[in-house]
Amino acid sequence: MNYKVINIVSYLIPIVVAILLGIRTKYYLGDWTRYLPHLNAVINFLTAVFLFLGFIAVKNRKLELHKKMMLSAFSLGSVFLVSYVIYHLSNSSTKFGGQGLVSFVYYFLLITHIILAAVVVKFVLMALFYAFRADFDSHKKVVKYTFPIWMYVSISGVVVYLMISPYYL
Repeated sequence: MNYKVINIVSYLIPIVVAILLGIRTKYYLGDWTRYLPHLNAVINFLTAVFLFLGFIAVKNRKLELHKKMMLSAFSLGSVFLVSYVIYHLSNSSTKFGGQGLVSFVYYFLLITHIILAAVVVKFVLMALFYAFRADFDSHKKVVKYTFPIWMYVSISGVVVYLMISPYYL
């Protein structure tokens, strides 16, 4: 992997997801796809757990454990992306039914979650790139921003799910 591939992937993923969300025709892939948002919430939760454990591991100089936790978080993020695409390819988006302050909180979390999820892709890929090249100075500089953004995206994904889950059909 190099910078060019990282740039292409980090721009292509949000574009493909945006196009996907704009497609009005949904493709029936089976009733099982209706359960994917529940799976995605679990994936987001576990990603946050692995990120936290990886953070604690690196602070305690347990670098092999740190590597395993970060690769686990990345793997879960990849599974999440596939699951998210399958769900939105085969199901219409769920409308949030809350009103008032809860609606403001929901949409604030949702919008910041979506924007930061798109942004963090490049940072995560760069962090992995530097780690695999053993360029730990560059890795540390990138993860200083990557970790809190990725953690926010993971946790806000769970909160958004919990807020909208009563409205799933």
